[in-house]
Amino acid sequence: MPTSRRRKARELAMQALFYMDQSALAPEQALQLFVQQYPLPKQVDRFFNEIVAGILENRQSIDSLIEKNSQNWKLSRMSGVDRNVMRIAVFEFLFKPDIPNTVSINEAIEIGKRFGSEETGAFVNGILDTIRLSLENDTGAVPGKR
Repeated sequence: MPTSRRRKARELAMQALFYMDQSALAPEQALQLFVQQYPLPKQVDRFFNEIVAGILENRQSIDSLIEKNSQNWKLSRMSGVDRNVMRIAVFEFLFKPDIPNTVSINEAIEIGKRFGSEETGAFVNGILDTIRLSLENDTGAVPGKR
């Protein structure tokens, strides 16, 4: 899948995750409502669904990894954009061995800059690079990832 399609899938996934964070509905109901309101282009729906389902299924471990590697920051204090672009990147670190970690970080930074604040790029880069290094240096390093 070309980068532009993956970028669009990531952007839509970030928006859906952001919406789910803000909604009082159960995540599955909020996701269904999001997709009804914003129909997915066919060329991105598979990757979008893989990202969102993977994050929902593994959210506790993904969130724990983000919090553990973000000094003095609770996820609840982070902006919704920052939190969700990092969730996408960490999901890719852990479960998408075909995507280099540097690509996941760069995508998170670019999407964060587009939808977040002026500080998003540096904030997201710092935390994701710390997570990347900890995963690569850990005994449980992600095989085949750079």
